[in-house]
Amino acid sequence: MARARYFVIWKDLDPRRRRVLQIFSFIIPLAFWAIVSYCPAVWHPLVRITASGDIGHFTVGDLVKKGAFARENAKAMAQHLMPASGIPANPIYLPAPHEVAISFYKAFTTPPRLPDEPWLHESLWHSIKVIVWGFLISSLLAVPLGIICGTYRFFAHLSEPFVEFFRYLPAPAFAALAVAVLGINDGPKVAIIVIGTFFQQLLMISNTTQKLDPALIEAAQTLGARGFKLFTRVVIPGILPDIYRDMRILLGWAWTYLIVAEVVGNSTGITWFINQQAKYRIYDNVYAAIIMIGIIGLTTDIFLAWLGSHLFVWKSRKRSFLSRLRIVYAPTRVKSAYQQVPYDNA
Repeated sequence: MARARYFVIWKDLDPRRRRVLQIFSFIIPLAFWAIVSYCPAVWHPLVRITASGDIGHFTVGDLVKKGAFARENAKAMAQHLMPASGIPANPIYLPAPHEVAISFYKAFTTPPRLPDEPWLHESLWHSIKVIVWGFLISSLLAVPLGIICGTYRFFAHLSEPFVEFFRYLPAPAFAALAVAVLGINDGPKVAIIVIGTFFQQLLMISNTTQKLDPALIEAAQTLGARGFKLFTRVVIPGILPDIYRDMRILLGWAWTYLIVAEVVGNSTGITWFINQQAKYRIYDNVYAAIIMIGIIGLTTDIFLAWLGSHLFVWKSRKRSFLSRLRIVYAPTRVKSAYQQVPYDNA
């Protein structure tokens, strides 16, 4: 039965069903947002004034609560005045999907309010640079340390108690100290991302390294591998795909610290843009900027996943770029011989 195939314990779905569910994972929240935005029967607690009638303190375009709107109209009618009219509406902080879609386009094409303010794309690029520097510095420190701690218990017992203690300290608590040491430019922002990411990264990579199949180590030792050779030829290739997956997860973690980091010192980047738009009560642009962060993060993750499937061909069982190039530029007889070999046996 086709329906039963969606609900099988510990069994993955076929690619077509996976794609359908992945599409619906976006459609369901979007549909919920549309229902709340376009169906007055669901939730429209306010009234947008379309004609003020004889009520002086009502202005066309104002949003008032339904109860206040009804009371003012009742008073006007009791005094034989023209009542106001309006349509149900949601609060200004909950714009409809089409309004956000329009803002998504206009945010890139509309100049900033003040001449010295950056455009949205400039704010985004600034945030991306802060993320890249913070995550790069954190990774350069945490990845080798995590691998060493996961491989040698001596280093794990020496470092993990302190790391376990430090990872509970909130990174924003170091904001004032970071500004005092590094100034008010991008230095403290990068430092907060490093502090927030490094300790989690170290523990996660150490844990991933410890999960390497012991059979691989024992087999390599049986064949004579020892010491540094065992470390570089067996441990590193064995854990690289899982570490790469951890890095993709932790990159999303670094983005969450960006919002906190960018309010330290000089407000810059996408956080500055969001705060400015919220101050002007342009919530369409706020939603557009938040969605933009999600799109950048998802696009980056998809690209990294695709890249990983080609870098770690022993895990994904796909042909690498080099093997594809070798097939294209190899002599004809080699290419013919290769093409005769089934892919699974190549």
